[in-house]
Amino acid sequence: MKKFIIAVLSCLFFVSCQQNEEPKEILSNSIFQLDSDWETQDGEKIKLASLQGKTLVMVMIYTSCKTACPRLTADMRRIDMEVGDKHSDETRYVLISIDPKADTTEKMKQYLKDNEMTGEQWMFIRSDEASTKELANVLAVKYKQISPIDFSHSNIISVFSKNGVLAYQKDGLEIDISSVVQEVKKQQKAN
Repeated sequence: MKKFIIAVLSCLFFVSCQQNEEPKEILSNSIFQLDSDWETQDGEKIKLASLQGKTLVMVMIYTSCKTACPRLTADMRRIDMEVGDKHSDETRYVLISIDPKADTTEKMKQYLKDNEMTGEQWMFIRSDEASTKELANVLAVKYKQISPIDFSHSNIISVFSKNGVLAYQKDGLEIDISSVVQEVKKQQKAN
């Protein structure tokens, strides 16, 4: 009986120590410093800081785009395929809507499904206009609405460390993804 009580007390001590662990410090140059609220394709409300500890590959698109966005989406899918599944639970491929009014959670979810981006590593998020512009500035993405249903925008894929620090960017459409893949794998291995 004495051994049982000691074992229970040890477990309680271990659990209470784990609960008091401090969250990792957020670096001053991290996107996790942004305090904006985002909504996923599943309607879940998140902050970017909830992605801390994951290697992030991010791109800004919108679901009704017929020109650049489908090619950026294809590049993201190719990157995921080349990176492989080895660290997929530690990596998030994040599509960020530049048209949050039109890109409802239903449209974002359907977009992911239509583009065969159905694993846990895929996330499509939207926020209000101010938060979207703030993140676009951090990503060096320029965009402008040029008609009620069309946007002109930069075509940049960004890779972030697990601390949310920008590690690499690639600009263009139908890019040579090898350097992006190499950077994602490097960030996956880093602490």
